[in-house]
Amino acid sequence: MAAIGTLFEQHLGANATFEQLRLPVTLLATDLVEGTSVWFATGPLVPPLMASSAVPILYRPVEYQGRQLVDGGLLNNLPVEPLLTRPGLRVVGVHCNPPNRAAQVTSLQSLIERTLNLAIGGNTVLSKQQCHLLLEPPELAQFRALSYRRAPELFDIGYHYTLSRARDLEQQLS
Repeated sequence: MAAIGTLFEQHLGANATFEQLRLPVTLLATDLVEGTSVWFATGPLVPPLMASSAVPILYRPVEYQGRQLVDGGLLNNLPVEPLLTRPGLRVVGVHCNPPNRAAQVTSLQSLIERTLNLAIGGNTVLSKQQCHLLLEPPELAQFRALSYRRAPELFDIGYHYTLSRARDLEQQLS
């Protein structure tokens, strides 16, 4: 995680704050001890950014403000709540973990992956309903949760799917 922190600092500045950003940003992390979601929208930017990137098991929790923080997706994988309080704002949700209805559970690894996929799907149900438009490329269902090596292919799928929904996006954003 230290390398990621260095990368963030190189591109954003070691003392970057939310207030310096051109557009408002809210980040979500999970407090592992309390088991709660923690929102960040003011103050230093890099520590909350690192916390929201700390995927459990792959990265150690980030210690910040007396908390042990990891990726906010652990509890809320489609965090739309801050957007719902803004009058007139149209919420476009992007969900990249659609359910694979043909999943085969044949090993311990496939059981873990399926459990993760179902947990993610379960914690997005209400958020999906609160979006004015949901972008969820169905082709992504065939990929494993940790298919990082196939990132260019995943990106292309998302890009082309979003282009196919351009008219819907234009309607929401106009």
